[in-house]
Formats: sequence, structure tokens, C-alpha cells
Amino acid sequence: MPRGSATGTSAFLPVVNVRAPGVRIGAWPALVGLGFLAALFLQWVLGVQRDLPVGRILLVSLLAGLVGLVGAKVYYLLTHRGEKTSALTAGMSVQGFVIAAISVLVLAGWVAGIPVRAMLDVAAPGLLLGMTIGRLGCFFGGCCVGLPTVSRWGIWSSDRGVGVRRIPVQLFESAMAGTVATLTLLAVLLLTPAVDGLLFLAGLSAYTLGRQVLFPLRGIPRKTANGRVITMVVSGLVLVASVVAPLIG
Repeated sequence: MPRGSATGTSAFLPVVNVRAPGVRIGAWPALVGLGFLAALFLQWVLGVQRDLPVGRILLVSLLAGLVGLVGAKVYYLLTHRGEKTSALTAGMSVQGFVIAAISVLVLAGWVAGIPVRAMLDVAAPGLLLGMTIGRLGCFFGGCCVGLPTVSRWGIWSSDRGVGVRRIPVQLFESAMAGTVATLTLLAVLLLTPAVDGLLFLAGLSAYTLGRQVLFPLRGIPRKTANGRVITMVVSGLVLVASVVAPLIG
């Protein structure tokens, strides 16, 4: 029988994963952290402009962000049960972050005696700005990748396994979130009187709708057959209602 041999270097698996071709070590936590800080700063500026208790708002937002990280991890583990990975090295899901963070923001804001609806409106531009910056971390970190493409507008990137020309869906989502963040920021600055929560609903539903539109460009198969369509219909209806309500009110 023929014989053969090979040599190689062993390494710690989490380190190997982030040293894959096209992946920048530390890009994801750095950009996500930067996005969170930018969101807090913008929320503080808008809270001062609206004469809100910014000290309590920032404390509540910090708590919501920490709980949101736990929610992002739990949501990912629940929706990716087939992956053989530990809780520490598993990914995170933006849906879980948003659900957990908003729940804590509303509940803790109410307990702290903060006008919740006004707080949500000044939090919307910051939340979307944080997503704008955070999605850049996904691109450089090799997660949430787009489908391979031969188009000239594709960008070489890696899914931590294979580096090829791909649809830059993370950059598309970042640009979309940035556009919605800009529109909500202009609304906060220009709308008088405030719309008390409707702006937050409009911004979040617009982002959710845009995210669902981009999902088919991602290289990750969907878990449900009808979930995307249902989410698009619901978010679209909420967006229309939240925009029309101030006009007819």
C-alpha cells in the first residue's frame, strides 16, 4: 500500500476562524462597539435638544445595549441549533439584539420615569446609525456574506471559508440603514411638535422592510418559506400607518 505523510501547525479554533482569508481580526467587535458609542452620542445630542432627562436615558440605553447583546446571542443559538458550536464562539443575530434592547428600553424607561415615546424617537436615529457602522464590521469580519457573483460590481470577500467575488450585501444593508438613519434624524430635528413614538416605528419598520428585501442576496438559506413575505407585509403596513397617522391627526 502506498504511504504518505503531511505536517501542519495546530492552533486554537476561534483564532483560526478569524484568521481566515479576507477576514480582518477584531474588525467586527471594533466596528460594532464604535456603532454603539455613536448611537449613544447621537441619542444624547437629540435628547438635549428635546429637553429630555439625558442622564437617565443614557443609563437605560446602556443597560438595553448590554441586554441586547445577550438577546442577540440567544436568538442566534435558537435559530441555528444545527450548528455544532459553543455558546461563546457562536454568532449573534441583529433581530435578537433589537427585540431584547427595545424591550428593556421601554420597560426600564417607564420605571425610570422617562417619557418613553419621546425617548424612542430620539433613540431611532442612533440605533440606525449603530447598525450602519456595525454592518461594516460584518463585511470585514466575514459574516452575513452575500452570494457569489461574476458581476463586475461584486467585491472579493470571504465567508471565513472561501474567498470569492460576492454581492456586497453587508454594504448594501449598511447604506440602507444609513439612509433611514438620516431621514429619521432630519425628522427629529424638523418635526414640531414631536410625533411621540411614531418616528421610531417608521424608522424601525423601514429598516426591517429593507432588510427583508436584501435577504435573497445573502448566501445564507432561509429557515422558513413564508416568514420573509409575512415580515415584509407587516413592516410595510406599519411603515405606512406610522407615516400617515401624523398627516391625518
